[in-house]
Amino acid sequence: MKVVLAILLNVGLLVLLLPWLRRQWSGTWRGVFGLSLGLRVLVGAVRNWHPQADAAFMSFVGRLVTDKIWQHPTQTWDILTRAVTVFPKGHASYDFVFRNTSNTWILIKVLAVLNLASLEIDWLNALYLSLFAFVGCWVLARTLVNVFPDTPAGAGLVAFLFWPSVWFWATGISKEAVLLGSGAWLTARVMDICFGPTRSGWAWAAWLPGTVVLALVHFGMRYFFAVPLIGVLVGVAIVQALWRSGVVRQHGVQALVLATVLGSGVWLVPQLSTAFSLNKFTNQVMKVYSFDVAHSIGRPHFEYPNLRPTGTSIAAHAPLAAANALTRPWLGESWQPLYVAAALENVALLVLLALAGWAVVRGRPGRLPFGLTLGLIIFCLVLAFLIGLTTPNLGSLNRYRSGLLPYLLLLLLQNDYAAAVLRRLGLERGSWR
Repeated sequence: MKVVLAILLNVGLLVLLLPWLRRQWSGTWRGVFGLSLGLRVLVGAVRNWHPQADAAFMSFVGRLVTDKIWQHPTQTWDILTRAVTVFPKGHASYDFVFRNTSNTWILIKVLAVLNLASLEIDWLNALYLSLFAFVGCWVLARTLVNVFPDTPAGAGLVAFLFWPSVWFWATGISKEAVLLGSGAWLTARVMDICFGPTRSGWAWAAWLPGTVVLALVHFGMRYFFAVPLIGVLVGVAIVQALWRSGVVRQHGVQALVLATVLGSGVWLVPQLSTAFSLNKFTNQVMKVYSFDVAHSIGRPHFEYPNLRPTGTSIAAHAPLAAANALTRPWLGESWQPLYVAAALENVALLVLLALAGWAVVRGRPGRLPFGLTLGLIIFCLVLAFLIGLTTPNLGSLNRYRSGLLPYLLLLLLQNDYAAAVLRRLGLERGSWR
């Protein structure tokens, strides 16, 4: 029965996937498509051939959940959706207690379902998740080319598919793979509906369910990534709708509308749930920060000695936190290979930041719509602040920001100077049909 179900599930996946792969391969960018797909899948499979650390733990517990499903198939929905799940000591040396608000538990349940198709083979689960991350990133890169024909075609490719830490961390059995794949795909769908051709009512009806599912997956993987992104996408959608209607044209008015939408969201969300209140937020920041510092002793990390659980203290640390998220580790902080690679990547990032700044001064920032550019800038700053404040461990920092860097790089590669470099690299605008 297990083998039959696995065969049926994999056949179903291939029925959906192969036609899509054939369509992408038919374009003139088949080399870029093949290279980026192979890179993401190969790295994911190699890293998770024998899962380590978090991946090993989640795979282990995922198998326990799969066993429960096979033992009680009629209770599958309850097993996958119940609020609290406890695994007794008979399964391990200690109790497992997971709640639905835990992103670790959510990914474990995803792995439990994937085990039905993979027969609990770790590298196959890594393959499925790597494919999901790749598809989301590729769809966004393609959408950006289609809806913004005047922007550099290679910007989305480099940002979401070829930047080293992005394809290294956001692949295989990891929250980052699901986070980036769902976020990129969600962004692509919003960009298409907002900046693409006008859609009929039926098209909207077809668009909505998949978009909602991607938003829920993204929120489940890491809510403090999802809330800023979804808020910005809603704001950009409203600005673009007003622009199309002719109500909003000036940049200053667009900025005011976006600020009003985001400000309303900041006020509204805490009213809906105390989990997003300022007091809860400041205490959670201190809790996560203190935990990470305590577990980083003897390893490269930074600290905020004066940080307190107040809005004033956190706001005062925001600029330094954002700077740490985008520049650490520095060259020389550690000579371990991964830290050296991260430091070299940061040097490249600083060069791109300087180039983008110079382009803005010279009046050559690129042709991405103003409302979208402003929204992505806000998103990147908020996320850099949150990551830099709660993740003082430099190793974890480099992994966590793999969900932020693609959006920042997309902005940094829009200017005319970066576009010229991308053309020299052969990333010209190709046929995506």
